[in-house]
Order: sequence, then structure tokens, then C-alpha cells
Amino acid sequence: MARAKRRQVKGIKKAMTKSQVLSEIAEGTELTKKEVAAVFSELEHVIERHIKKGSVGNFSIPGILKIKTIKKPARKARKNVPNPFKPGELMDIKAKPASIRVKCLPLKKLKDMV
Repeated sequence: MARAKRRQVKGIKKAMTKSQVLSEIAEGTELTKKEVAAVFSELEHVIERHIKKGSVGNFSIPGILKIKTIKKPARKARKNVPNPFKPGELMDIKAKPASIRVKCLPLKKLKDMV
């Protein structure tokens, strides 16, 4: 498949809606809006399979974005800790259970767009 010509990029003053994004991609790729929506739906499914519990824990859209999971360990409760907002006061910190966070990192192409 031949590589598409690089189009002149214009800045957008207002964020697009989901429907506008699908229309824009459909115009640029000569696909229908339904086909573009199906591609996004399948991409969502693939990402979910990569970051689900017990899976590899990361997914990359080459050159643009990397999505990864970060495991935060549980934290014990602490008493009489100095309050950073009110010097001289002590405070208690509640315990927090372990959790998993999702982090999105920009890759080279996305960083170069700015």
C-alpha cells in the first residue's frame, strides 16, 4: 500500500466531537463512518485485552502513544505525621488499598507534533 501524502496541517480552535472525529477520519481514509467506528471499537477491545488484569500490562500505538498499567502497593495507616499545609500540626493518614493505575505516555511522533 502506497504511503499517503502528507497534508497541510491546520490548527483547530475548538475540540471536535466524537462524530466530527469519525467524519474527519472517514473523509481522509475513504472509509465510511461506520467502518471507522468499527475500527475504533476493535482498537478499544485490543487495548482492553492488553491492559486487563493478568495480561501483559502495556499497549503501544506505534510512534504516537503508549498505554501502560502501574501497580500501586498498599499503604499502611500512619499517625502523628507533620501536616505539610499547616506547619507545627500533626495529622493521621488513612490506609490505602493496593490499586492499578493506567498511564498514557506520548511517543516521538506525538511529541514532534507540538
